[in-house]
Amino acid sequence: MVPDFGAAIIRSVLIIIALFFITKVLGKKQLSSLSFYEYIVGITIGDIAGSISMDPRLRLASSLPALLIWSATPLIVSLLSLRFPKFRAAVEGKATVFIENGRLLKGKVKKEKYTMDELLEQLRLKSIFEPEDVEFAQLETNGQISVLLKKVKQPVVYEDLECFRPAVDEPKATGNAGQEVSAANILACMAKWQEQFEQLSAEAPQFSEACRQFSAEIETFRKQIQPVLKVQKEN
Repeated sequence: MVPDFGAAIIRSVLIIIALFFITKVLGKKQLSSLSFYEYIVGITIGDIAGSISMDPRLRLASSLPALLIWSATPLIVSLLSLRFPKFRAAVEGKATVFIENGRLLKGKVKKEKYTMDELLEQLRLKSIFEPEDVEFAQLETNGQISVLLKKVKQPVVYEDLECFRPAVDEPKATGNAGQEVSAANILACMAKWQEQFEQLSAEAPQFSEACRQFSAEIETFRKQIQPVLKVQKEN
């Protein structure tokens, strides 16, 4: 009983060390990014490792090669997939388009054994509650759904507003004139920016909210830079 217990501990420690090095060699792929084939191989490796640890009838000399072969298989397949796109498509499969140009492709959804309830659930998980808002969606090889919203439903970015936003960097001030921009010069520039934002807000009311936010950020930065300006004046 005691020898068997000690042997199980030794075998388990050896297997844990072996699995540690195997995972280092295989890379840092997240579980959600694994293909179906890689997922099955991972389960098989775990089953082999557990059997070697617990079954004293299995000799390490004959069991470890099987573990190494199964562990090397994903690495070999990955290298071949990088070199041969057709091989990658055969092993990992291809992405399936579910929604194209805002139109639901029911045939492809059915082909992937996806129900409408499952598709709607995946969209809700991405905070999309209206399928009509989707321009393009496809089922990736890892089982995740990628979604592109219609242009009118996409979040607004500064490029869409066509509103200039000045870059705000950390203030730098030194005693060597000409090498760094002084805090006073930065304050003068920010004052000009605020004037430009106020003028733009008056000329284009649709941008008034964005300009108000920019002015508020500049005012916050102005308060932060005041201590630096005070130090410069003292020096």
